[in-house]
Amino acid sequence: MTRAQPTLVLWDIDRTLLYVGDIDRQVYRETFAEVVGRPAERLPARGTGVTMPLAIRSLLLDNGVPEATVPELLPRMVQMLPKRLAAHTEDLRLHGVLMPGAVAALKAVHDYENWVATVVTGNLKPNAVLKLAAFKLDTYLDTEIGGYASDDDHRPTLAGIAQKRAQVKHGTVFTRANTVIIGDSLEDVRTGLEGSASVVGVSSGKTSARDLEKAGADVVLENLEDVQQLIDAITSVTS
Repeated sequence: MTRAQPTLVLWDIDRTLLYVGDIDRQVYRETFAEVVGRPAERLPARGTGVTMPLAIRSLLLDNGVPEATVPELLPRMVQMLPKRLAAHTEDLRLHGVLMPGAVAALKAVHDYENWVATVVTGNLKPNAVLKLAAFKLDTYLDTEIGGYASDDDHRPTLAGIAQKRAQVKHGTVFTRANTVIIGDSLEDVRTGLEGSASVVGVSSGKTSARDLEKAGADVVLENLEDVQQLIDAITSVTS
């Protein structure tokens, strides 16, 4: 079906498209130890969707780092994280997994006429690109117009950033009417509600379909395996 105007599709990454297991947490461990000088006893919760800078702030405070030193240490850790993850590139390929249906879903959205596919993620941009490239998913996404934790640590702001970048590139104003977020966490839902985008929730992460619905997702799918169901969901919330 030919659409009158482009639709912006904003994909979440972790637990929506792929899962890297304990690798992110290992990178947090290594970065904390190098910057703080001792091991971290408590690590960020899994699967929350919170942006990396906020996760690092919690990591520092939860491990007894004085709050007064956080403004100095946090930027150092943010700068170091991509280098640490890059050192685990082979681990990403060996131990990371694609979520069911992810490749076919990405390809279908990428190939759909007048749909523009990119990412909105709590990852820093270098980390996001590393993860996508490890699974060859970057082929289906325009990562240059995405929204990343490198841009802002407040996740709902990232939807607007991606919309503005897409507008500059495609000459179309993107609003809630023609923007949809696809993600697995409550943060993805909040990003849509506060960031002016519809939300297709996918209960492939730690958040149940019921909780995604209660939080305000417009449509909730069990997974990405039924491509036509996904296409129909996107169409229904952007028509």
